Amino acid sequence: MLTEPPNIGRILLLMILTLGITTMIHHLVDAEEAPIFGDITINRQFSRDPFKVRGMSGGSVPASKVNRASETSTGSCSGFVDQTPDHTLKLTSKFDYLKLQVESLADTTMIIKGPGGNWCNDDFDGKNPGIVGEWLQGTYQIWVGSYEKGKYLPYTLKITEVK
Repeated sequence: MLTEPPNIGRILLLMILTLGITTMIHHLVDAEEAPIFGDITINRQFSRDPFKVRGMSGGSVPASKVNRASETSTGSCSGFVDQTPDHTLKLTSKFDYLKLQVESLADTTMIIKGPGGNWCNDDFDGKNPGIVGEWLQGTYQIWVGSYEKGKYLPYTLKITEVK
């Protein structure tokens, strides 16, 4: 009985597809663990670092109107947001270092209002906004915006103490 030798091309393709599907499932499971919108309360040295929360960027209100200025020390207040914040972050203690960063496939913007002032950012890391520094104890309101009015796009907000 004659048998054909295994087709190396097919075996390689099958291995690549299996690896790709496994990677996609891992990312989907990781994304499912992050809550959508909602309030966040964290203490110093929180256990789930980075803490992730998901949302949809955008709105119909100019970010500069929500911030009542077009510029802050951390960047310009660009894009469009909802009237109400996407997230409320309560810090139960002062943080010497904390980084909030948006991850999205789209170009997003961010506004944060809290103890000590207001901060806006655009393009902290590529097209993703972020705010880094010392944070006072208290409650912060966070808006994530889009450049196109009324266009809502998915994002993940990462909060970390890691430099």
